[in-house]
Amino acid sequence: MKKFFKIVLAVIVGIILANFVTILIFASIAGSASSEKTPSVPAEGILKIDMSKIMVEEQAVETINLQAFGNADMPVPLGLRQSVNAIEYAASDNGVKCIYLKPEGASLGIASIVEFRNAIGKFRASGKPVIAYLENVTTGNYYLASVADKVYLGSYQGGNPMFNGISGRMLFLKDLLDELGIRIQLIRHGKYKSAGEMYVRNSSSPENYEQTKAYIDGIWNTFSVQIAESRGISVEKLNAAIDGLRLCLPSDFLEYGLADELLDREGLEDKLAVMAGKDSFDEVSMIPFADYVKAKSTSNFRSRNKIAVIYANGEIVDGLDLQNVDGDRFASIVETVRRDSTIKAVVLRVNSPGGSVVASEKIKSELDKLKAVKPLVASYGDYAASGGYWISNNADKIYCDPTTITGSIGVFGLVPDFSVAVKGKLKIGVESVSSNRHGDMWTLMRPLDKDEYAYMQRSIENIYDKFVSAVAEGRSLDEGYVDGIAQGRVWIGTDALKIGLVDEMGSLEDALAYAALAAGFEDVKSCYIDEYPRQLTLTEQLSLLFSQTQDNDYSINSAFNHWYDNWQKGKCETAFARLPFQLTIR
Repeated sequence: MKKFFKIVLAVIVGIILANFVTILIFASIAGSASSEKTPSVPAEGILKIDMSKIMVEEQAVETINLQAFGNADMPVPLGLRQSVNAIEYAASDNGVKCIYLKPEGASLGIASIVEFRNAIGKFRASGKPVIAYLENVTTGNYYLASVADKVYLGSYQGGNPMFNGISGRMLFLKDLLDELGIRIQLIRHGKYKSAGEMYVRNSSSPENYEQTKAYIDGIWNTFSVQIAESRGISVEKLNAAIDGLRLCLPSDFLEYGLADELLDREGLEDKLAVMAGKDSFDEVSMIPFADYVKAKSTSNFRSRNKIAVIYANGEIVDGLDLQNVDGDRFASIVETVRRDSTIKAVVLRVNSPGGSVVASEKIKSELDKLKAVKPLVASYGDYAASGGYWISNNADKIYCDPTTITGSIGVFGLVPDFSVAVKGKLKIGVESVSSNRHGDMWTLMRPLDKDEYAYMQRSIENIYDKFVSAVAEGRSLDEGYVDGIAQGRVWIGTDALKIGLVDEMGSLEDALAYAALAAGFEDVKSCYIDEYPRQLTLTEQLSLLFSQTQDNDYSINSAFNHWYDNWQKGKCETAFARLPFQLTIR
């Protein structure tokens, strides 16, 4: 008995100590967070943009100060809009002599990197110089660096250039699933709607290859034209150098006009000293970009001219998922903005490959109500495809970047059959007893029969027709025309403009400027920009950090987890309007 009481006492002491440690952590985090102030920056110096030290996102995310816990090298999250505004401010800031850009380690989406590069280009156009320094060249970081007046490469040997153009990879799981005894039944409308192909094919369909090649070529066309223009060479010369694998050594970049000089660290410091007007580098003051953004990003709180920006970032999902666009929460956000009489116009910033049809419909319904009472402008980031396009195509005006991937007007459903895997591989017998003929349709323990497949196809066709009709109405197009450009096909931004899916090439700032005019304001600078979803408070962040109660932790990317979860809950949701991929640039 004494031994039992000792064990109980040890457990109680352990719980008390664990809670005490948690309290100390809470207090330490709260103390570090409460002590954070607007950083001070040198009155004069070089604005240093080290892309490995910052993480530019669609919206600034105020997070717990993890640097206090030994993570000082974690990139500081900055909002894209705030970052672009800070670069614009620096152009007229007499204290900023030039920009020193280190593009390695950039964590930007393709459209975001285009907008960030354009902002630096505008800074350069103001008459102030920009220099970029690279030690390891990749397609993405060189594209960003090429906007500079001077591009310097490290003179160190052993670098591994990866400046070879752009490629995408597609995975196909049919052979593996066959081996595992898992059969996937794909029901879709749209010959280009390829999101489910990875489960039912071992190579891409001709239509999928066609659209993939088109958007890869479209992105590269934007990159190559801008690089060639910045460096004063022809696109043909650039492509010849890349296709011929002639850009291997740092000296090769000099030979082809893609770099201005090879420098070691001391040589770079000498250049920076000259640009700052100092005799030596020791006299140069560096202004960290993250500090500059926080110090100079001021909101016009007193302005009565209010515009809201709603960021729709991530998968469109059902349930609660703070990392994605969850239908009920986002519909509620849109409703809140609609009912706020102080908000005179709204910009919907979409960066989503789509997702749940039901969640998309909930959000679109609220956006349609909002548009009826105040101007609604859409701005597309890296993706505004499938469900992302569904929710936003009814905007008064749509802006996108040249590299934005949009369209994907189509629907698909996937129903797995695990019977062979369970019976043949695992040797588990499964027997269904149903009250009706199709009562075991969703057990996932047998394939759909002909009638059940037709039942699913009818649902998919209905959703597709509704999608096409919504686009035709939102874009003032004929339904037959929309069906012709739909079929699940994805379009690069420049092509989307030609076929009428968007109205104009432009950035988030362009969309805000238009929204200000649509609301009757003189310009966007006179407005207060109210951003949604709201940033979490410290208390909310701490609660999430230590809580395990989030009731939805799946993504449509995790298709089998999703199916399994729903199987356990006795249901199987099958209709998705989603892009079949996400693309990154390095």
